[in-house]
Amino acid sequence: MKRILLLSDTHSHMDDRILHYCEQADEIWHAGDIGDLKVTDQLNSVKPVIGVYGNIDNAVIRKEFPLHQRFMCEDVDVWITHIGGYPGKYSPAIREEIRKDPPKLFICGHSHILKVMNDKALNLLHMNPGAAGKHGFHKKRTMLRFKIEGKDIRDLEIIELE
Repeated sequence: MKRILLLSDTHSHMDDRILHYCEQADEIWHAGDIGDLKVTDQLNSVKPVIGVYGNIDNAVIRKEFPLHQRFMCEDVDVWITHIGGYPGKYSPAIREEIRKDPPKLFICGHSHILKVMNDKALNLLHMNPGAAGKHGFHKKRTMLRFKIEGKDIRDLEIIELE
């Protein structure tokens, strides 16, 4: 079993509340718009980070993190990218690939809008954790945490940061 903390759109922001939840996870997944490598350095000092770069991330961050991460966590095929859309409105850049080879769990950021929904046509779960940073139009900073055990994704929780 793996306990995952999922965040996105930190935009160079890190604070003790985020780090508190990191300590309770086995892995931290970041869905892009990191802003500054100091963010992922702090996260990595607590738990291992799997991440992707976002549209605001500079060349230094893009050397450290790829545009897409596709990997297995336990028995779950995971795909993380920053700009991916959501069921029914996938980004044109990934639309054909996701239809040809859908993961079980598709994660993206970018919108700053927390969203979790099933795509029944592709038999996948879509997650967007919203934004954990302070830059943007969002009114609440959010993250997600959940567990992956074998092929099951369970115990999903929304974390709201004041």
